[in-house]
Amino acid sequence: MPGHTSSPIRTLGVLTGGGDVPGLNAAIKAMAYRAEPMGIRVIGLRLGWAGITFLDRSRGIENLYFRAEDPSTWQGSYLMSLTRLTTRTIDRQGGTILQSSRTNPGKVRVGELPPHLASYGAGRAPDDRIDLTEEVMANIKFLGLDGLVVIGGDDTLSYGAVLDARGVPVWGIPKTMDNDVPGTDYCIGFQTAISRAAEFINRMRSTAGSHSETVLFRMFGRDAGFTALETAIVTWADRLLIPEVPANVDVLADLVAQDRRNPQNYSTVVLSEGANLGMAVPEVGEPDAYGHRKKANIAEFLGEQLSQRLPGVRFLPIDLTYFLRSGEPEVYDKHMAIFYANLIMSMVEKGEHGVMAAQRDGAFICTDIPGKDLSPRRVDPADYHTTRYRPRFEHITGSYRPQPRA
Repeated sequence: MPGHTSSPIRTLGVLTGGGDVPGLNAAIKAMAYRAEPMGIRVIGLRLGWAGITFLDRSRGIENLYFRAEDPSTWQGSYLMSLTRLTTRTIDRQGGTILQSSRTNPGKVRVGELPPHLASYGAGRAPDDRIDLTEEVMANIKFLGLDGLVVIGGDDTLSYGAVLDARGVPVWGIPKTMDNDVPGTDYCIGFQTAISRAAEFINRMRSTAGSHSETVLFRMFGRDAGFTALETAIVTWADRLLIPEVPANVDVLADLVAQDRRNPQNYSTVVLSEGANLGMAVPEVGEPDAYGHRKKANIAEFLGEQLSQRLPGVRFLPIDLTYFLRSGEPEVYDKHMAIFYANLIMSMVEKGEHGVMAAQRDGAFICTDIPGKDLSPRRVDPADYHTTRYRPRFEHITGSYRPQPRA
């Protein structure tokens, strides 16, 4: 449940965590523009949660500010002043001017500790994880922050919920191309990802047709298939595989063989990185700070499986993931970033914290910042053909509503 601040907000910190998406800079700019006439100072915290965790208080606040023209500030200087002047043009850029990381202050790897925090790792192995939340709390007090605005996906936001429970006013803005943050129908970055995916897939059709290939397009979506589903809809992809519904590779192979019966003998398959193939997909490396292990490239893995079943077919795995998050945002993501940021600043003005900006059923709302007790939002299986491995349109209906009269 939201809480209420005991005194007016005068200084806010803002950070961007996790993977970058188009639209982050528009949200940062909108915050700075709204804050200035409210008399609120905004401090950018570079490198996500790493910035507020690893800053060295012994250096003094003024020596912790990043300046692009001064190479001595490029490492370890985690602060940026965010004003109308310094953010005037940033919305025209992709990525985030604050940079980002996947640091989880509650589970920091000992081997990643900076020298001034090395004592926390005494007697521990480099791969051990330690909780630096007390350092975060001390740094917030040191900087004189009255609260934090956290822009991120479910992992980044979940630690924001931890801090809010500890008494630090926190506000959240959801971003992720996966569009799976619980509590909201839309996350910043989603629309740009779909549009960019459609562009690249349609470009690839000429190559696929020229060489009679079946192209397997890997997209983001570890836990949810929204990005792949929407892309498959707008590109009329032949087949779609998502995490929410298991597929059978033998059945898929038969469908691919059918799809290739066209004048160019080619087809397309769109799949989430976490697509459920009804079999174990290898995972590699150690879990990250949020407990996730990296899966083997699902498109390459599926290509090998299908090649065994259709030996005469050339399968071409294409990884679209990082192309979709790069570059300038489309106008809709700018729009949503601006609206979410202003919604949050309205909550700051009211003194109501512990909330995340959201859109639900077409309306802008605020909801609770999702903690780790909430599962990612997932595609409704009713939107997916479980035997044809395609988006399902047959259930789309709508009630009659007469035209409103004056």
